[in-house]
Formats: sequence, structure tokens, C-alpha cells
Amino acid sequence: MSIFDDDRPKKPTAHEIGSDLSLLSIDELKARVALMQTEIARLEAEITTKASGRKAAESLFRS
Repeated sequence: MSIFDDDRPKKPTAHEIGSDLSLLSIDELKARVALMQTEIARLEAEITTKASGRKAAESLFRS
């Protein structure tokens, strides 16, 4: 490790869809996959929440 390592620009931790992946290491790629899997789970949970709320509203207005 050199004394200049702190001067190098840090790679972003977020992933931009369609970005160039060729300069990323395997560990960086795995980290991005984990990040995306976490985001997919969060999105699916929100879909479930909204769908159950919608079903409750529909059943309320049908009565």
C-alpha cells in the first residue's frame, strides 16, 4: 500500500444501470449484486404493502 492510496478517487457504492462494469473487481461486482438484491427485496415488500392496502380498500367499498 502506498502513501498515495488515500488520494485516489473512491468508486461509488451505488450502482447505475447500464454503467461500465469492466473496471470493477469481482468483490465490487458481488457487492453491487448484493446491493441490487436488497433493493429488489425492498421494492417487492412495497408492492406487497400497496397490494394489500388496495385489496382492503376494494373490500371496504364493495360492502
